[in-house]
Amino acid sequence: MSAQPIIVLSSGGKDSLFMLERLRADPAWEVQGLLTTINETNGRVAMHGTSETLVRAQASSLGLPIDLVGLPENCDNQVYEQRLAHALNRHRQQGVGHVACGDLFLEDIRQWREALFEHLGWQPVFPIWNEPTDRLARRMIEDGWQITVVCVDTEKLPESLLGRRFDSSLLDGLPEGVDACGENGEFHTFVHGGPGFSRPIAVRSGRVVRVHERFAMLDLG
Repeated sequence: MSAQPIIVLSSGGKDSLFMLERLRADPAWEVQGLLTTINETNGRVAMHGTSETLVRAQASSLGLPIDLVGLPENCDNQVYEQRLAHALNRHRQQGVGHVACGDLFLEDIRQWREALFEHLGWQPVFPIWNEPTDRLARRMIEDGWQITVVCVDTEKLPESLLGRRFDSSLLDGLPEGVDACGENGEFHTFVHGGPGFSRPIAVRSGRVVRVHERFAMLDLG
């Protein structure tokens, strides 16, 4: 059986990149590119704050095309679905029918995605679903991924974690109840080097921005 073409939903964070690497190692799949949603007002990935420049540089180092989907500041589900459908249609015309999602264990999110993509006529794939998150986090560190924390929920974690390298000392210091991969939204990351990269991306920490008086985001340049 020939490999099935697939498009990868990516935030530029660690779970997306680990999922991508797993798909690329699986002869059943042929990754056609990345699809990332961007706030069209500030040009940044929602809930991560990663700039368009960085996600483009990441895709270039990974040797993949990236499709950036602009979303309005206060985007409702209807607009999200319309914009996503329009973007995915370009890939459908190239024979792609599967889309990869990096969800780990949140059943409600998975069900929402399954319903959405079924409505749009796409088949969602969840390559890292139900991976034990502590083991997955340790695996990323052991495999040499270069990962930086770019967003934290300040109701669950201190702002001082922004700009920290995602490493064993960070994992060992996470408070009880915080998921090792931040699957409950405790923190988000950006990957700037590791498996699949032709070269690491130079990054430096900039200003910190507060969103909804709760989330602290690092302007990673």
